[in-house]
Amino acid sequence: MSEGLSLCSSSKMQPIRDLIAKVAGTNTTVLLRGESGVGKEVVAHALHKASPRASKQFLKVNCAALPSELLESELFGHEKGAFTGAYRQKPGKFEAADGGTLMLDEIGEMPLRLQAKLLHVLQDGEFCRVGGEKIIDTDVRLIASTNRDLEAAMRAHQFREDLYYRLNVIEIRIPPLRERREEIPGLIDYFKRKFGAQYGRLVDIPAETVRVFVEYHWPGNIRELENAVKRIIVLGSARTVHQEILANLNRGLRPSVTVPAAFSPVPSPDAPLSLKDIARQAAREAERVAIKEVLDRVHWNRAKAARLLQISYKALLYKIVQCGLATQESDKDKEVVAS
Repeated sequence: MSEGLSLCSSSKMQPIRDLIAKVAGTNTTVLLRGESGVGKEVVAHALHKASPRASKQFLKVNCAALPSELLESELFGHEKGAFTGAYRQKPGKFEAADGGTLMLDEIGEMPLRLQAKLLHVLQDGEFCRVGGEKIIDTDVRLIASTNRDLEAAMRAHQFREDLYYRLNVIEIRIPPLRERREEIPGLIDYFKRKFGAQYGRLVDIPAETVRVFVEYHWPGNIRELENAVKRIIVLGSARTVHQEILANLNRGLRPSVTVPAAFSPVPSPDAPLSLKDIARQAAREAERVAIKEVLDRVHWNRAKAARLLQISYKALLYKIVQCGLATQESDKDKEVVAS
């Protein structure tokens, strides 16, 4: 999001903006907390851009998106022959981000074994690649983010207490979008321009739709709002999405795994559809909502979600891209699907 924190202009975000200004110039680790989709990566980018490291790399690793062995290699790199398939030496993100900022998203999903290795890096500023013995120095500003209750995870012996205190020097809690409703019109306009340029379409979003969006509680936060605006641009009309959000708003419920009201048996007057088309769209939408509910339930741990949905990990990544979910990481998902 190129306009960054300027879009998050509500009074609820002002203390966060003030805190960013105070700590950006330091090397202090920062722990970002908040529900999935609230804009933790936007805050991380703002910290990086306001820091003396702004001219260096900002890299992000999703700790829930990779199995333990691949995550270790992604972070610390590996030597040739370190494991099956390691045909060449590969630097990790700690090397690539040297002098810059590294964001570890969903840090609560990191396996305990890797938590110990991460703690060593934070304490000593050095590490070894997987399968290697050479000690490598690193100068990285670390930002971690989570939507999990890390205190509960510590009590359950799922998260190291010493690592928690290393990460939680500065804690920034980002409020959900339902507490920052005044930001919604600006976000709608931003996403409308973004996807309008991407798809070469100019689609009007009526004031009444904006009003409904402002009233809705957005359980998926900014990510859900972004996907809703994207669907409007793709469909070429706000009618379908407006009806769906209005139906959820009137029921006072989170979106459930049902066929949305937008796909009624009666085709809309401006876009007549056959019964087969209506059924196909309803099935696709029901699948999208079901996948999103499961992903939210497991805090976007895709490996867990794939097991719950009884599909392969690769199939889930394909469906995430197909359904327009998790747009911030869609390019990464497409690469995995294409491999």
